[in-house]
Amino acid sequence: MTDREKPWHGVLVATALPFREAANGTLAPDFDTYSEHVSWLAANGCHGVTPNGSLGEYQTLTPEERSRVVQVAVAAAPEGFSVMPGVAAYGAVEARRWAEDAAEAGCAAVMLLPPNAFRADDRSVVAHYREVAKAGLPIVAYNNPFDTKVDLVPELLAELYHEGLIKGVKEFSGDVRRTYQIAELAPGLDVLCGADDVALELAIGGAVGWVSGYPNALPKASIDLWAAATAGDLATALPLYRSLHPLLRWDSKTEFVQAIKLSMDLAGRYGGPCRPPRVPLTAEQDKLVREATVRALEEGLS
Repeated sequence: MTDREKPWHGVLVATALPFREAANGTLAPDFDTYSEHVSWLAANGCHGVTPNGSLGEYQTLTPEERSRVVQVAVAAAPEGFSVMPGVAAYGAVEARRWAEDAAEAGCAAVMLLPPNAFRADDRSVVAHYREVAKAGLPIVAYNNPFDTKVDLVPELLAELYHEGLIKGVKEFSGDVRRTYQIAELAPGLDVLCGADDVALELAIGGAVGWVSGYPNALPKASIDLWAAATAGDLATALPLYRSLHPLLRWDSKTEFVQAIKLSMDLAGRYGGPCRPPRVPLTAEQDKLVREATVRALEEGLS
């Protein structure tokens, strides 16, 4: 289980949210299946979950659904298992409200994107984190310059850290060199791997956590990879990484939610459909995900 003082350490699964077709033809969250999934991830060695991230399709949820996702995750989490929800929103006041909602639910930390309604400048980014920090929970920043158009470069992260606004950063830029720059500019700021297909590289570089997508389908293999990588056991980590990489790289593609949900279905977990505007995989994409998943399962990965 994770360090109680730093609940963002270890492997935290960015959980997919299951949907079922409702009587009116729309897709509704299946909270019972989600609760069971959180418990299953804990039983299979994961250290926590990060609900209401992009993989959880938070942008398509109603406020009531989004709040309940967190409540269900907390209720399903065993002692010592972290729940660190995403609290991203267009406005800082709304993001602060989601952080307060997380605190009321019993979460020990939150994950926060920079402003994403426009290409924010540094002053706007700092003001955003200042506002959400008023909720009182430790914040792990989330750097995803592809979707937000705002890049939390090491210098900006250092400013946020030295002001006491953030404790860590989920790094999704794909630039593994940043791990070392961050350590130089902001000693003590925890780096978390944010993209599955650079997990080995960031672990070697000193990342203390991995907010990961593919443990939704293959938790044990993912835990084994992270344990070996962070221990410097490349003889174990590298072959496992090579086996998993055809799947892990989907986490950095536009269709990552659909791909991971399909892998879950193939691995015997319910992934199910996505809410619009996401559409099903193309036939070629479906074929690639199926082949890579079946190959991993045939190799005994789970």
